[in-house]
Amino acid sequence: MFEFWSDDALANIGLERQQDQFRIAIPQDTNIYHLTVGAQIKAGQADLPAIVFETEDGSLQRWTFGEVDTQATALAANLRGRGYGRGDYIGLHTGMRPETAIAHMAICKLGATAVTLSQLYGPDALAHALNHCKARCLLSTEGAWSSLRGEAEFMLPHLEDVLVVDSCGTGPDLTAILASAPPTDFVADYTSADDPALLMYTSGSTGMPKGILHGHRVLASYRPSINLFFDLALKDADAVYWSPSDWAWVGGLLDMLFPAWMAGRPVVTSEARFNAAWAYRFMARHKITHTFLAPTAIKRLAETREPREVFDLALRVICTGGEALAAETLGWAEDKLGVICNEFYGMTEVNHLIGNCSALFPRKPGSMGRAYPGHDVRLVDAGGQEVEPGEPGEIVTLNTAPTRYLGYLDNPEKETELALGDFMRTHDLAVRDEDGYFWYKGRLDDLIKSSGFRIGPAEIEDCLLAHPAVAETGVIGKPDPDRGNIIKAFVRLSAGTIGDAELTAELKMHVRTRLAAYKAPREIEYVADFEMTSSGKINRRALRACELAEQGA
Repeated sequence: MFEFWSDDALANIGLERQQDQFRIAIPQDTNIYHLTVGAQIKAGQADLPAIVFETEDGSLQRWTFGEVDTQATALAANLRGRGYGRGDYIGLHTGMRPETAIAHMAICKLGATAVTLSQLYGPDALAHALNHCKARCLLSTEGAWSSLRGEAEFMLPHLEDVLVVDSCGTGPDLTAILASAPPTDFVADYTSADDPALLMYTSGSTGMPKGILHGHRVLASYRPSINLFFDLALKDADAVYWSPSDWAWVGGLLDMLFPAWMAGRPVVTSEARFNAAWAYRFMARHKITHTFLAPTAIKRLAETREPREVFDLALRVICTGGEALAAETLGWAEDKLGVICNEFYGMTEVNHLIGNCSALFPRKPGSMGRAYPGHDVRLVDAGGQEVEPGEPGEIVTLNTAPTRYLGYLDNPEKETELALGDFMRTHDLAVRDEDGYFWYKGRLDDLIKSSGFRIGPAEIEDCLLAHPAVAETGVIGKPDPDRGNIIKAFVRLSAGTIGDAELTAELKMHVRTRLAAYKAPREIEYVADFEMTSSGKINRRALRACELAEQGA
């Protein structure tokens, strides 16, 4: 698709020509700061708008790239004064607020590593992440931290400093630190492409969430695919970006916030919870043109059949991923919402493997798209042999994939689960047609994909087992037309316990408050016993088979 592009045009989206193939350019001195805010400062664009924050009362706060840079330096200097720098993990628990984006730039200036922590996490999930990486410093908000403050001494033994937005007097005030004048003698300690930049905790099919380390190279490696799924319109002069996807995860951070800043365009953000009516009004109010939306969010918007007749929208590009996008939903987005909607595929460990770009090649409704340039993507059978077009196989890519992670933090055993000879596994099944388009067919393992979230059944099972009413439990994903899957828990009760509606509500709330709302089971079924595997574990595959049989009945 790029055969006739000039070398300058290829370089503009991060590609290099190598004979009859293309390579993703990742300079060794790559740094996320230099690719985003630093690039705008260097280009003399410090006065351009960088971020707009709509507060709960509807008022607006604005930052230019220059102001983001100044406040990032002030924060970096303060953190250095507290003894933080290279090799340190700094937790970001500030939600979808400007402080989060500014703190990422500050951590780049320190040479430290940002630990991205969702405010959706309950105390157990938050403690797991912070304790696993032994983070000594956390940035949070008063609303998120106030309920944890009393437990911190016992739950978070490594934590030494907590900087809080609008602190009520206990601990340093992050707002005041950002507003302070940075020292004139501060010298940033920028690290390079293969040095750690981000630590993201994401669920796997077994155990608690795993810490995935990405180097600064990750953003450079995403450049070509970002340009493609934003339909070569990343730098439109009037572009305004927004996404409801959490900045603690790839979709909101690496697929929206940082790309907007690479393009020198503003991001609008809010702490409001997503619903379709609010989202339409928000997008109209701020003239949003570019967004990342999970397919579930697009389905919610599609409940308004003729949105252009109701709302004055500037929206024209949606990129989407995290779960399969139904052909009907794509049709609505194009015909009724009047936008380009490019789906792409990958996972946190190795992303942007497959996708669409309407500006370059036709989309096939229901397809994941084609392999993106710079990526070697194949479908293989259980023995690692490539399958023929039309045959199902596991999606794999080379171990040397440009977007691959640095590794799991302190978990080499987990890395071996993704190894298949020269390939890196995804555990996702697909079929490739004669035209090179991929069609998603499901998962090989127990990982649940629901509403764009990756959810590990084991952590939910562990949480349920902590409740005295639960003797044994098995958790699966149940197919759902709106969310892709919902979480369903099968529970064998402790002796003398009655599985009534009251207990069901209590167990759901138990998971909601200890882990996260999106990890709470939507359905709970009480069983007398479980089928076990040969190794003595609950057979989740048998639970899924029974569930599918019931749905088909």
